Amino acid sequence: MKNYLVFLLASSIFAFTSSQDAAEEVSAAAAVEEEDPFYKPPVNKLAASASNFAYDLFRAQAIKYPNINIFMSPLTIATALSSISLGAGQRTESLLHRSLYYDLLNDADIHATYKELLASLSSNSKGLKSTTRVMFERRLKMRMDFVTQLEKFYGNKPRVLSGNSRLDVSEANDFVQKRTDNKVLKFFQDVPSGVSILLLGAAYFKGQWIHKFNPRETVLRDFYIDEQTSVLVPMMSASNLPVRYGLDSDFNCKIVQLKLTGEVSIMFFLPLTVTQNLTLIEEGLTSEFVHDIDRALQSVTITLSLPKLKVDYAAELGDALQEMKLQPLFSNPDFSKISSKSLKFTNVMHKAVLELNEDGAESAPKVDPGTRQHFPLQYHLNHPFLFVLRSDSNGALLFIGKVMNPKAVSG
Repeated sequence: MKNYLVFLLASSIFAFTSSQDAAEEVSAAAAVEEEDPFYKPPVNKLAASASNFAYDLFRAQAIKYPNINIFMSPLTIATALSSISLGAGQRTESLLHRSLYYDLLNDADIHATYKELLASLSSNSKGLKSTTRVMFERRLKMRMDFVTQLEKFYGNKPRVLSGNSRLDVSEANDFVQKRTDNKVLKFFQDVPSGVSILLLGAAYFKGQWIHKFNPRETVLRDFYIDEQTSVLVPMMSASNLPVRYGLDSDFNCKIVQLKLTGEVSIMFFLPLTVTQNLTLIEEGLTSEFVHDIDRALQSVTITLSLPKLKVDYAAELGDALQEMKLQPLFSNPDFSKISSKSLKFTNVMHKAVLELNEDGAESAPKVDPGTRQHFPLQYHLNHPFLFVLRSDSNGALLFIGKVMNPKAVSG
C-alpha cells in the first residue's frame, strides 16, 4: 500500500525547484526575461518591472511586521511613484526609475506604456478597482506641463490641499470612494499635518472564481496560528476541484493556483509545516520567479479548503519606502519640474479592501466515481500562508497577502 501511495503521489505531484540566486539577482532575472516570449510586449515587460518594485515594497512591510496579517495592492504605490517621476529632475528621476526597475527596460516612452498597462487592468471583469493620487501642500503653484502629463498618462489630476482640514478630508475620501465604486470608504480620518507631498494608493478586489464554492460547505474549522494555538474561522471547501499544483523543494511549500474570471489567478504558498517561517518565501518572490512557477504547475484535481476573508487593511508606507533606499525622496529630492518651491515626500498612505468568498461563475465539474483517485490530493490553508493575485495576460501583481490569523480579518 505504501509503495502504491508513493507511486500515485509521484505521478500526481509536479515538484519543481527554484534558484534563490536568480530570484535575488535582478540582472540575471532580466537575462532570463529576454529569452521568454511572454516578456516581448513592452506592457508585459513594464508590468514585470513595476511588480518587482511591488514585491520589494511588500517585503519591506513584511520585515517590519513579521507576525501580523498584511494585505496590499502595492502596484498602486508603484503607479504613484511612476507618475510623480514626471515632475522629477534627473537625479530624483533616476532614483525613482531604478526603484521601479525601469533602468532594465529599453522603453523610450515608459509613461505611455504605463497608460496601456493601467487600461489593461481596468476591465470590470477583473474585479479590481484601484486609484492613486498625488497631493501637495497648500497654496502650491504647479507647473502646467506636469499637471497635463500626469492627467494624460495616469488619468487624474494632482490635488493641492486647501488648508481646510474638513474640506480636504471630504474631497479626498470622495475621490477614492468614487474611483473604487464605493468600495474603499473613509480613506482619511484626518489629513496629516505638515504635508509637502502625499501619495495615496487605494484598491478593492472581489473576483469570481471560475469554479464557485458551495456556501453550505463553508463551516467553522481550526486555523493553526502555531503548534499550540488555533482559532475557529469560516473555511470554504470543495472536492475534486480543478487547480494547478506544485511542490517547491527549496521553499518547502505547496503551491496551488486557482483561476478567477477576467484573466486573473491567485497563487497560494503554503509551508509544509505550521512552524515554518514565511520569510524564505517572501524573500524569493519576484515577477520572474512567480511567472516560472506559473509555467511549471501541473493541472490536477484536489480537495481544498481556505479561509473566507473580508479584509480592510490600511498602512502608512513611508518608513517601508525609506528602508528600500528611497530615503532621499523624504529629505532633499529634486522635483523642480513640479514647482519652483522645494518639495519632499512626507506621507505615503495605502488602503486595501479584499473579499474572498464563495462566489463563482460555475460549479466545479462532477467527477466520474470510476475515474476518481483513491488518494486525492489534499490542500488545506489551515496555517499561515502567502498569496499573490496576478493578471494572467501580463503578470501584473494586483494583490499580495500574508495571512497569519484570519480571525483578525474575517468579516
